[in-house]
Amino acid sequence: MSLSSPTLGSAMSNLNPATTFILAIIFRMEKLKLRSLSSQAKIIGTAVTIAGAIVVVLYKGPMLITTHNDQLKLPLSSIVLRVMSDRSNWLIGGALLATCYILASILSIVQVKVVKEYPAVFVLVFFFNLSAFIISVPVCIISEPNLTKWNVPADVRLLSILYSGIVGSAFVLMVNTWGLQVKGPVYVALFRPLSIAITVILGVIFLGDNLYLGSVIGSLIISFGFYTVIWGKSNEEKNDDVSNGYNIESPNDEVAPLLNPLK
Repeated sequence: MSLSSPTLGSAMSNLNPATTFILAIIFRMEKLKLRSLSSQAKIIGTAVTIAGAIVVVLYKGPMLITTHNDQLKLPLSSIVLRVMSDRSNWLIGGALLATCYILASILSIVQVKVVKEYPAVFVLVFFFNLSAFIISVPVCIISEPNLTKWNVPADVRLLSILYSGIVGSAFVLMVNTWGLQVKGPVYVALFRPLSIAITVILGVIFLGDNLYLGSVIGSLIISFGFYTVIWGKSNEEKNDDVSNGYNIESPNDEVAPLLNPLK
């Protein structure tokens, strides 16, 4: 993102639902019947959701709500000029971001396979973070050998690091892995474009960001696409239950375990 821009990073993040959907079909984690209304809803909903996220990122439109906090933000023109001044960095940054979100899709597929064999989400998240720590330590030391720069003052920087570690890495990863176990990779990946709309709303409420027409239109498109996919998946599951002779009105009360893989 430092080589390109936050805008490109947000746009590239929309590769994740598309690549996850394709990989899930290849590895037979998602059923795809082009003549089925459920499959058509999933395909159309995924495309609409991605399109809505792109609208939020790339289209601004007239301002609807202003909070007069523009002095706290970097001028967009200066960011664009700085980024486009080095086109090679822009291309490298875009390629790295695309690779990042494609690898994230592959990780979701792998996590689904692993969690089926060992359905202990707490344990898996612990070893995931431990492995990331072991890999990151030598890389960080090589990139920044001056240990004095590792001192973090007890202010908002320390708070942000603790929040990122506890909530961003541990809690979010645990919920994400549990969601993969319960609903599959496509369902989880679909929330990434939805998070863009949520970020816009929270930015207006808590950070005093200005609200533009493009954000409203894009958020509505994202919501429509999101619920279209949810309808397609729920309709598909309902049809599978009927075809398998299950009682839809009396679902199984068994809940996927979070800690004990033997349950």
